[in-house]
Formats: sequence, C-alpha cells, structure tokens
Amino acid sequence: MILARGKVAGLRRVFHHGGAFLASSQAFKMSTLNTDLSSETTVQYEKAYSAHNYHPLPVVFQKAKGAKVWDPEGKQYLDFLSAYSAVNQGHCHPDIIAALVDQASKLTLSSRAFSNNVFSAFAKFITEYFRYESVLPMNTGAEAVETGLKLARRWGYMKKGIPENEAIILGAKDNFHGRTLGALSLSTDEEARKFFGPFLESITAKIPGTDGQYLRYGNIEDVELAFKNAGDRIAAILLEPIQGEAGIVVPPVEYLQKVQELCRKYNVLLICDEIQTGIARTGKMLCYEHSPNVKPDVILLGKAISGGILPVSCVLSSKEIMGCFEPGSHGSTYGGNPLSSRVAIAALEVVKKENLVERAKTLGEFFQSELKKLQQEAGGIISDVRGRGLLTAIVIDPSKSNGRTAWDLCLLMKDQGVLAKPTHDHIIRLAPPLVISKEDLMKGVEAIRASLKLLPNAAKSNH
Repeated sequence: MILARGKVAGLRRVFHHGGAFLASSQAFKMSTLNTDLSSETTVQYEKAYSAHNYHPLPVVFQKAKGAKVWDPEGKQYLDFLSAYSAVNQGHCHPDIIAALVDQASKLTLSSRAFSNNVFSAFAKFITEYFRYESVLPMNTGAEAVETGLKLARRWGYMKKGIPENEAIILGAKDNFHGRTLGALSLSTDEEARKFFGPFLESITAKIPGTDGQYLRYGNIEDVELAFKNAGDRIAAILLEPIQGEAGIVVPPVEYLQKVQELCRKYNVLLICDEIQTGIARTGKMLCYEHSPNVKPDVILLGKAISGGILPVSCVLSSKEIMGCFEPGSHGSTYGGNPLSSRVAIAALEVVKKENLVERAKTLGEFFQSELKKLQQEAGGIISDVRGRGLLTAIVIDPSKSNGRTAWDLCLLMKDQGVLAKPTHDHIIRLAPPLVISKEDLMKGVEAIRASLKLLPNAAKSNH
C-alpha cells in the first residue's frame, strides 16, 4: 500500500511519541479493508473463505468489555465462556491494553537469537510469581503441552536413565491437551483422532501391560497399576487438575496428592496442565493448590496468562529439570517476544491487584448455589452441577428435556442474552470472566432459568 507523504509523517510521529499512540492514531487514518461487517455478512464470509474446523454458535462478536460483548447490530450479551477461560481478567482490560500499546511502540520482536530486556524481566517475574525456578516461553497452549512432552522425554533419558526411544508419557482417559499430534496421541476422543494417525504410541492414556485399558481420571489404582507395570520406562504423567473439555470433571481432593506420592516412589515427573484451570479461574491461583501438599514438577500455562490479548504460554519447572534443554534442542521464534512478555506481566499483575482469586472463589460459591436451586426447579433436566470457583458445568439429561440437547439450551440462552458453549452433547461449561459483577452473574442465572422453561418445547437443532 502506498501512503501519502503526510500520512507517512503522521505514522512517524505515532511511533516517535510512543505513549501518545492512541491519541495520534485517531488523527492517522490508513486506507484499509473494511471489517465493519454485519452479522449476516460475517457468517457468510466465514463459511465461504475459512476452513470449517469449528462450528460456532450463531452470534458475531464486534466489540467486548469486561464480561460483556456486542454484535455488529449493537445487541449486548453476557459472556459465560471467556474464550475457554482465556479472558479471566475480562475483555480488553485497560491496564493490559495500555501495556500492549506502550510496548508496541518500542519493540515487538527480537527472536531468541538476541536477548531483549522485557523477556528477561518477565522470566524473573513469572518464576517468582508461581514459585518455580525456570521458565520456557512459548505462544499457544498446545505449544506448551508439546514443550512439556519433549522436556519429559529429555529428562527421562538424561536424568532417569530410560533407554533411548523407550520413554513413556501417560495421560488420563477423556483428557484434552490440545490438537497437535503429541496431544492427540494422549487423547481418547476417537472423533478428534479420526484420520490423523498413526500416533505416538509411547505417549498414551492406555495402561502399559494391559490389553488397552485406559487410565481412568481420578482413579489412583490405575496410576499405581501403570507404574507397577512400566515404572522404569515412564518419564511423566500429564494431568489436568480439573478436566475441562471432558465437562468440568473434578477429581477426589486427595487424587493429585496420591499421584504425586506414586511419582516420587517411581521417579516419574508430575506435569499439570493448568492452561484452562490456572490463573485464578477455580478460586486458587493454580488449580492444583486445591490439593494439599502438592507441587507438580512441571506446570503448563497459557490462555489467561495474557488476559486474552495475545497468545502467550509457558512451561515452568526446576532448574534441574529444565536444564535438560540445551541450545538448539527446543525453541520458538515468537516465544518470549517483548510484546507478549509485557502483556503477560500486566495480565498477571491485574490478577493480584483486583484480587481475582478470592473473587472467583466467592462468586463461584454463589453461582453454584444458584445453579443447584435451578437444578431442583428444573424437573430433572439438570442432572448435575459441578465445578470449582467460576469453572462450572451443568449436565443436561435429554430424557427429561424431550430430547433437547445442551446445544439447544445454549441457543435459547443466546436469545436471553447469555453466551455459553456445550462440551459434548449434554454438558454446558459456564465460565464467565472473573471480573463479572454479582448482578450480571445473577442475570445469567435468570437467563438459564428462562431457557430451561422453554427447552422441552424448543425447536430441535441439527447440531
């Protein structure tokens, strides 16, 4: 694109003055593609030009603030999904946006071929924040998972002494750790795995030495059997402290502690995937903290680590374990970039400054109490309410809802101004931003109540 001479000068002024970026940009208008599309056109373009790897709820986001979003026609909704818990701090939090804008006018990318001052500050900040010794920065949650898998294998060969190419990494049935091949190798979701094989057989949710028996989540006997059968070759076990995509499945409170005890006994790394459950979502800074005396060897973070502004993820561990990586053994061009590092610092500062851990705990207790009242009123349509903090699920019994599914209920909730998304056909995950007001949380409850009354006679979807 060719810019007029005056516009070039204006662009220079914007970046010269840095902090005045927003004010300057209002005066500086570049000719650009029109993105102010109607909801109808947005959906048409997405269907026409985008791969069909998602089936979104029929609503279009144009702008968002806090716990509220608006479509192009100006209709307001309450967000009860939070981009799968990526916007715990609320949409477009002003402190995080200010950090983004300020850093964007200074330095956005150096690659790890050179050092940059912001990542170094971030590395010190985040290791002290979560009380770990070393961090490896990546971008997406799936990248953090792959990094954790590679780290576990390196540790298994270099520290534990597993014969090369024989290391096993275990997961649990119904897990979700992403959609890359390493994560899919752990998955037990046949629909997610279909036509993507062959998988990495040594990265598995199957118990070694059995005829394909899956390691059941929350079942300590299965972990013990796996370790007894192949403990000398198991490098790590990767677990979600609460299974998110499985439908907010909360394990027994002693589960992680008993897993950790077995890991210590058999010299196996305990890796916790906190990508969805971490950053105050469950009423603790990290979800594993609900389990007494547990300290995972490795934790994986993503999503809300940036407040939903940029893709940022990381792996945290000890220096002894992280030391298994050497220059050239792993990396990412964008991992640890100064823009993401600055944003992540601001996002994590917001969590503490606004006391989001306690807020999630208090509001979560209130929310679940209100949902359980709905369960009593709903004539059996809601078969279960479960979760921790503001990571909650309601389970729909289709036999009591005249065959209507969780998707049908979400469509009704949308019409009532509340947005959520099913996981599987019968479970709705409810996870609003942690900054939501109690009043708006109650509006969500009332929207669910009204939708439940309409559900048995609602139109059946083809989803």
